[in-house]
Amino acid sequence: MNETRRVMDTLKRCLKARGMTYRGLARALSLSESSVKRLFAEESFTLKRLEKVCSALDMTVADLTRMAGGGASAARTQSDTLSLEQERTLARNPSLLACFYLLLNGHSVDDTRQRLKVSSRAMRALLSELSAARLVEIDSKNTVRLHARLPIAWHPDGPVRRLYERQVRAEFLQSPFTGHHEALTFHSAELSPASARVLLRKVERLALDFADLAALDMHLNAREKSSVALLMACRPWVFSMFSAYRRGGLGSARDRAQ
Repeated sequence: MNETRRVMDTLKRCLKARGMTYRGLARALSLSESSVKRLFAEESFTLKRLEKVCSALDMTVADLTRMAGGGASAARTQSDTLSLEQERTLARNPSLLACFYLLLNGHSVDDTRQRLKVSSRAMRALLSELSAARLVEIDSKNTVRLHARLPIAWHPDGPVRRLYERQVRAEFLQSPFTGHHEALTFHSAELSPASARVLLRKVERLALDFADLAALDMHLNAREKSSVALLMACRPWVFSMFSAYRRGGLGSARDRAQ
């Protein structure tokens, strides 16, 4: 894929991730919808026009090219995977895992230190430990460069997932999910194997859309965003309330209830 097409594909995904239609973008640019459609069809953006499109999406041209070169677009094909030893290092120290998480999400070293409420000396120790684990690289100017990017594909039965999934199950669902930017939906139905495979692909696409949004917002000031979690699960399952009916039929279930 040539660079122009890669940038255009990334830009279209950014539009989708922001929920921005061609009509909405046309309003933001003071153009007609047909003009915007023609720009995308012909891939005929001037640099000035591209800058305005990115501005309408709360991003910069630099953000777009970075994503096209190795950010969210790369996430479409693969997730970063850490070694088991790297995961063990993070799982042994919750502060280290939190530090790595904040850096991954675009926070500066100073902002990360303030959020963790640690001293400058303690922050240097955390960065040194991340560097020793080859999770970050620190140059002579103390600039931190990450050796990983979102999304991280944690090992299915690895130390990090064992650590945080216990807390996820205990804490995440303890909410009525009625607040701002909260939602909880549950659906159960009988599906064919083919439909189940389609559903799983849709779940995977949603996870990638989530990664796209995270990449889009990485450059934002910390005050302009907050931590959001998305829990997705899908498996063959029968609610216990109904399992008795499936095993013995309605009559036998009634008999047992009596």
